Amino acid sequence: MLSDQHWNAIVANDSSFDGLFFYAVKTTGIYCRPSCRSRVPNRAHVTVFEQAEQAVASGYRPCKRCKPEGRRLPDEDWVDQIIRIIESRFAEPLTLDALADAVHGSRFHLQRTFKRVTGLSPAAYLRQTRLAEAKRLLANTDMPIADIASAVGMPSAAHFATWFQKNAHTPPSEYRRNCKRLIIHEQEGEQKYE
Repeated sequence: MLSDQHWNAIVANDSSFDGLFFYAVKTTGIYCRPSCRSRVPNRAHVTVFEQAEQAVASGYRPCKRCKPEGRRLPDEDWVDQIIRIIESRFAEPLTLDALADAVHGSRFHLQRTFKRVTGLSPAAYLRQTRLAEAKRLLANTDMPIADIASAVGMPSAAHFATWFQKNAHTPPSEYRRNCKRLIIHEQEGEQKYE
């Protein structure tokens, strides 16, 4: 159970508590030493363990920043964690610093490792994820383009239209029309073969 003493040690990054307990954050799936210099988590999301093994047994992964008990998360698993964050939070303003903070690593290590494992920078992966979602919404919904822009993390419809055309090589409205035409042709083809 998280006591005030535990919480105060976490907030103060108090190294005198290292080895006495470990804390895990439910929203990140990571466990740390009390001295970890990562951003202070929401207290409601923190669980305390006496042993690192208990955190591991509960499904938590070691922090890349403070490396509790000398454990180090394999790069591929760490990148999978970053990908999950990008894919679930792509509508937010995700900077490299925000990603690094979320996964308890340095921005430079994150950039290098992500690119080595995926072949893309985190920014390129974020762009690719936003583009895929924009295409899905354009093809499958009647949402206004301004709402789609907002849904993929771009508050300006004009900026979104320019960005979409640059990345998809067609304006969003034309992309939507082409998708609708394709659906109609597919439906007509199905009717011919019935």
